[in-house]
Amino acid sequence: MPDEALYFQQLLAGEAVATAHPAAGQMANFMYLIGDPGRREAVIVDPAWDVGGLIDKAEADDYEIVGALVTHYHPDHVGGDLWGLQVDGVAELLERKAVPLWVNRHEIEGLKVVTGVSDSDLRPVDSGDTLDLGEVEIRFVHTPGHTPGSQCFLIGDRLVAGDTLFVQGCGRVDLPGGDPDAMYETLTGKLAKLPPETVLYPGHNYGPSRTSTIGDELDQNYYLNIRSLEDWRRLMGMG
Repeated sequence: MPDEALYFQQLLAGEAVATAHPAAGQMANFMYLIGDPGRREAVIVDPAWDVGGLIDKAEADDYEIVGALVTHYHPDHVGGDLWGLQVDGVAELLERKAVPLWVNRHEIEGLKVVTGVSDSDLRPVDSGDTLDLGEVEIRFVHTPGHTPGSQCFLIGDRLVAGDTLFVQGCGRVDLPGGDPDAMYETLTGKLAKLPPETVLYPGHNYGPSRTSTIGDELDQNYYLNIRSLEDWRRLMGMG
C-alpha cells in the first residue's frame, strides 16, 4: 500500500506520548494510529498510558478517532491495574469518545475484567475478518500464545504484532493465559509463513530496531526457527 494511501504512526510511550509518566518509558510500549487519508478517520491500536496524548496527536494531524483495535488484554496495552500502578486505557478513551473496540472474541472476558468495559463497547472479531476504514483494509489475524485471544493486524504489507512477535524476540508465555504450544503454532505456522517483505511493527521497543521484516526475522529471530514442538517445549522449560 503506498504511503500516501495510508496514515500510519508508530508512537513510543515515554517518547512520543506519556512523556511525564514515571513508568511508561520503562515499559517501552508502542501504540499505533492507522487511518484513511481520504476520510481523515483513524483508529488507535492499544490505547494506553496517555489516551489524551494519542487523541491530540491524531487531531493535530487532522484525523478523527473512530475506534480502537486491541491486540490483547494486558494492562500495559489497554489500561487497568499494572502491579498496583493504574494505567489509562480503553476506559478513559470511551469517556472521551464513545467509539467501538475491536477485540478477538477469545479475549473478550479478559478485557472486560481488566478494564471494566461492557459488551456493548466491543466488536468481537475472528481471524480473517476485516475492517474497512475508508480505502484502508485492516485484516485481523488470531495469534494465540501470549494470551488466548491475542491478535495481529495486517494492513497491506505491514503487520502490527502486539506482544506476539518482537524484533528478534517473541511474547512471554508464562503469564496468565499464556500457552506455549499455541505460541509455537502461531509463530511457525502463521507468522513465519507471511511474505518475507512484510514489515513487522511490534508492541514493544525491545529489539535492536523499531521495525523489521518477516524475512529478516526468519534470518535473525531464533523463535521463528524452532524445528519441532518438542524442541520448543524444551526451550520453554517444559521437558
